[in-house]
Amino acid sequence: MRDIRWVPFLTLLQREVRRFVKVSVQTLITPFVSSALYLMIFGVSLGRHISLSDQLPYLAFLVPGLVMMGCLNNAFQNSASSIISSKFSGDLEDLKAAPLSASQIIWAMSLAALLRGLVVGGITFLVGEVSYYLIYERFMGVHDPGVLAIFLVLGGLAFANLGIMVAFWARTFDQMSAVSGFILMPLIYLGGVFFSVENLPGFWKQVSLFNPLLYMINGVRYGILGASDVEPLKAFAVSFLAFVLSLGLAMSSLRRGSFQRW
Repeated sequence: MRDIRWVPFLTLLQREVRRFVKVSVQTLITPFVSSALYLMIFGVSLGRHISLSDQLPYLAFLVPGLVMMGCLNNAFQNSASSIISSKFSGDLEDLKAAPLSASQIIWAMSLAALLRGLVVGGITFLVGEVSYYLIYERFMGVHDPGVLAIFLVLGGLAFANLGIMVAFWARTFDQMSAVSGFILMPLIYLGGVFFSVENLPGFWKQVSLFNPLLYMINGVRYGILGASDVEPLKAFAVSFLAFVLSLGLAMSSLRRGSFQRW
């Protein structure tokens, strides 16, 4: 007999998944187009004129970064937009009356956001593989699927939790957009998506080492290519710590945040 305590959790999880599937043009097709444009402009057109120290094609270097960028950005947007839209419509107040614990709410929303992030990351990888094959007549492949999965899950959950935290904190749409545009996106772009940290000047290289996204992105790069700017174990430790910290922040924001309608 199924434990009825899990029914509300599974119901919320199902609702969150259906929410982004219902608007798949916005949540899935748009990221696909964006990834294709990034690969065409940076990977194919400009990539032919960019040489890396280890003789790795720039397109191969770029694909893992775009995969992780798509996963992180969409995981954050999914959980944050769900809460923000529920605040605006007044539906968020229903969660207070539902038989759900704080941890169940967090995990249901973060798992749904992770699923969206993984789908977008998978689509990006497929587009990258096709682009790589058309140019080099071979596939990149995956060096270590287990490592790839671990970093995608840790990064996706961390950003899903950050989306929950920011959404409960935000009082307006402008505050939400400010955090995404002025904090999270710069961290993603400066985390080594388009460049190797080894190419940075000494001072900026040391500064970039304090960016946790550098370790998440390079973890995915190691999982796909077997090459990374940082040690895989160190990347895992930083990524796991970032996930734990984000989970704590999400739990705190849920308990202290406002459920009231805007």
